[in-house]
Amino acid sequence: MAAINLHGIRSLFALGKLRRAVALGFKTLWLHRLRSFLTMLGIVFGVCSVVAMLAVGEGAGYEAQEQIRRLGSQNIILRSVKPAETERISSEQSRISEYGLQYDDMRRIQDTIPSVTVLAPGRIIRNHVWNATRRVDAEIIGVRPWYPEVRKLQVSAGRFFTAVEHDGHVNVCVISTSVADRLFPFSSPLERNVRIAMDYYKVVGVVEPAVASVESGAVSTAGAASQGNSDDYAPRVYIPLTAAKSRFGETLVRRSQGTFEAERVELHEAVIQVERLEDVEETAMVIDDILSRQRRTRDYEMIVPLELLRQAERTKQIFNTVLGAIAAISLLVGGIGIMNIMLASVTERTREIGIRRALGAKRRDIIVQFLIETVILSGTGGLIGVVIGVMIPLIISRVADMITIVTPWAPLLAFSISGFVGIVFGIYPALRAANMDPVEALRHE
Repeated sequence: MAAINLHGIRSLFALGKLRRAVALGFKTLWLHRLRSFLTMLGIVFGVCSVVAMLAVGEGAGYEAQEQIRRLGSQNIILRSVKPAETERISSEQSRISEYGLQYDDMRRIQDTIPSVTVLAPGRIIRNHVWNATRRVDAEIIGVRPWYPEVRKLQVSAGRFFTAVEHDGHVNVCVISTSVADRLFPFSSPLERNVRIAMDYYKVVGVVEPAVASVESGAVSTAGAASQGNSDDYAPRVYIPLTAAKSRFGETLVRRSQGTFEAERVELHEAVIQVERLEDVEETAMVIDDILSRQRRTRDYEMIVPLELLRQAERTKQIFNTVLGAIAAISLLVGGIGIMNIMLASVTERTREIGIRRALGAKRRDIIVQFLIETVILSGTGGLIGVVIGVMIPLIISRVADMITIVTPWAPLLAFSISGFVGIVFGIYPALRAANMDPVEALRHE
């Protein structure tokens, strides 16, 4: 019992010494508050840079990954691509250029690969869409009824067309919000008619903008390959694939000054959904092998969002590492500032150190005292830096309309680093103070 009481008394005594050392550290720093504040600024800027830069990097990475995810991690996207021409044709000659994905390719993929669960082919034609005198240049996309589920489209009003309407070649359409805003600025577009070429289509639904679209392989009614608009708000009109085939055909013609050129493309794109995520890359290789065997030239391209997602994750890690390294330099500069000030403080307080040693203070007491002061400087600067670092991303999000994400580990990491910097850069001044000769220190003026 006596041993336990003695241990408790020693613990209380040690705790009391620590409290006095902390109180003395705050008092000493407060006596030179301007110098202490200026010293802390290096840590403040370093910590807030770490938190803010990581938040910006996290937000940018999240936005890129979210766009790719909306393409569907289990999807494989095929697009028709016009191959490079290898021969010149005189202006008097005429020909029909045939390339791209075909319905036979889709049937072959569906019949050959068991892991393919959904296949959504599409045709894309650029044309004008009219409502009375209002007009918009849009991508007319012929798809099947299950297209929204495959491409993560959200119907914000009305509905998507049904299988019955698709199989019946019915002239119905679903328009994007950008088309609705331009053609029907003051009224609802539902159950209204729009004109495309010479045919009228009844609007049955409105969809939200598609993100990270790959529908840029559109072909105009003149037959020229178009790069399309990858903007989220690009005007698009979705119609049944059967209607697109019936109304526009598969051969698109371009005429200019005595020349005649036509292009025949059955399908401009196809979205293939795989049953399991782990089968996506292997299925993509099989599809590529099936398509390449049937062609002399590569007239298609393949996009695997899963590969893009992994690449985006690697890019995000590199980006965060670079930003963190840049911010860490600020912390390093702040740590050097703390060491510089503490070394100056040791020189100023030489006589104080001699008196404390003469009164019985041990070397470890001197070391603890100076380490406590450096930790107070770096810790207080770290706390202020964390607060500012959390506020900066909020301001950026509000002013620049950017996505910023402050993860819980970023402030914790930055504050921990600031404390570590205080200890590391405070050790040398503390050791220098503790190794002073007490007699020489007392003689110091």
